[in-house]
Amino acid sequence: MDTARVAIVRELLASTGWVERTRSFARTLRRSTKDPGGLLLVGTPDDEPWHLAAHLDDESRYAGIPELAPTLVRWAPPPGAPAHLAVTLDRLEAARRGETVFVVAEEVAPEPLLERVSDARRVGATVLTIDAGDTELEGLAHESLTVVENDLVVPELSFDTVQHLVSMAAGEAPVPTGRRGFRDRLARALDTISGPAPGR
Repeated sequence: MDTARVAIVRELLASTGWVERTRSFARTLRRSTKDPGGLLLVGTPDDEPWHLAAHLDDESRYAGIPELAPTLVRWAPPPGAPAHLAVTLDRLEAARRGETVFVVAEEVAPEPLLERVSDARRVGATVLTIDAGDTELEGLAHESLTVVENDLVVPELSFDTVQHLVSMAAGEAPVPTGRRGFRDRLARALDTISGPAPGR
């Protein structure tokens, strides 16, 4: 899904709350990972999140946010796979504080995944999920987006669409840093208290 298509979908979903939900989730995603290589993206054995990995990698390069480029964690990489496509579940066992385990699971998460996610959270990693109502998985997550397609009344919205909305929003989300960010927030707060200055 290209940028123009995502923009159209956002317009169609404007009154549903999903644009705000995906943007909020994307802000959490950006804030949660501190270092390049620390965003660990994993799916289920039969459904690895290839498309989301590619889109996040693109957004990372376009926006100049290296920590947004995901490490795709795979269940059974084939022998001889390139290094970036040969990362196994062992990487989840090495997760640490300042890293993010991002689970995308339209199916119910299997027990081995739940165990590794639980261990990662225990050592301080942030856990985020996009899922289809998996209560056990959501119970381990700091933040979840639940996409139950049978309950969706908006035909433009699907599990895949939500991933596109999140990846694009992650590249757009502003993250103020340093003194300028503080001054901008202070100025907005003062405007709220005193109202706009004459002539503005």
